[in-house]
Amino acid sequence: MSLFRKIFGPKSKTTPENITGERGKYMPDVKIPVDERFTINFKGNGGKFLYCENLDEVFYSLEQILQENSWDDAEVKILDDRIKNLFKDYKLNYTKKGSQATFFLSTCENLIADDGSILISSNQIAEKKLTELPDHFVIYATTSQLVENIGEGLRLIKNKNKNCIPTNITTIKHFKNKEKEDKDFLSYGSSTKNLYLLLLEDL
Repeated sequence: MSLFRKIFGPKSKTTPENITGERGKYMPDVKIPVDERFTINFKGNGGKFLYCENLDEVFYSLEQILQENSWDDAEVKILDDRIKNLFKDYKLNYTKKGSQATFFLSTCENLIADDGSILISSNQIAEKKLTELPDHFVIYATTSQLVENIGEGLRLIKNKNKNCIPTNITTIKHFKNKEKEDKDFLSYGSSTKNLYLLLLEDL
């Protein structure tokens, strides 16, 4: 059974606090599973997490996001053809000008457990800077895209794209709103996004 089901079904009793609290001072640290570690760090960064067991739940969750933010008629920026195909039955209002779009809908390369970040490349954002894209992101990903760290993610990108390695590789880590960003020295200079993650269980 997936750890995500344990987390989002009955409340998980596994947290960093009670793991370390039950162990002796000189015992080696217990490593939290990659999916649980990503969830903890991603939420800690301010990301909004929607776990989906099948595609029907993915579609339902997207509908809820659109309704919650009154984005039913809003312009959406999509650069990844896979996303257009996946959500082809939705009457989304596409725009070619990213600066005019209300939100950005995309896939990603990997989900990084160590810091709860989203690894993306030119496969998703072409050659655009994050600052050129809308403030609101909706990212669709699967549990098989979870990796331990950025190094592992970069190796996977290289292995999958041997003939043409994508450029513009970056991570999105700060998901807090603008007001909190202005008060947070650690996120100064970064591109903060209001980010929803639609995570599909595929393992």
